[in-house]
Amino acid sequence: MDLDYLAELRNRDEISVSFVCLGNICRSPMAAAIFSNRTKDLKSPTAIVESGGTSSWHIGQGPHPQSKRTWERAGYDYTHKASQFTSQDLERIDLILTMDSENYSNVIALSPREEHSKKVFMMRNFDFAIEPGESVPDPYSQEDAAYEHVKELLESAIDGLIKTLWQ
Repeated sequence: MDLDYLAELRNRDEISVSFVCLGNICRSPMAAAIFSNRTKDLKSPTAIVESGGTSSWHIGQGPHPQSKRTWERAGYDYTHKASQFTSQDLERIDLILTMDSENYSNVIALSPREEHSKKVFMMRNFDFAIEPGESVPDPYSQEDAAYEHVKELLESAIDGLIKTLWQ
């Protein structure tokens, strides 16, 4: 984890953050919902939050219904429309958090420039109770309990991310 880069982000007035998974309908919008709600009252840096998918399967669609129900049951308010994460996003976003190693590799492959790779992190690397590199499992087509589990994993990692950047 590039702690120097994260320290640099702490000193900005505003940072853009993108959460990335495969289809951009389950994990990444749930992460964006949690993060945007938990950071909305934090100052310096102010967070601009979005999400994307490394595939083009669901562009323009809303979130998966189970994912949306899960974050709404937890009290998170968030509106989402799926998009594909592109090389232009890699250029303009300050912090990119991927849900698994496959998506991490797909994002890194968008640009060979070292300055871009320092922006990309695995989401659960901020969950300091586990080994770095663990994935957020994809709950797609599973029972509600799988979505609840993903929400809990994301909340834990987002708590660590907030401590890293704001406390």
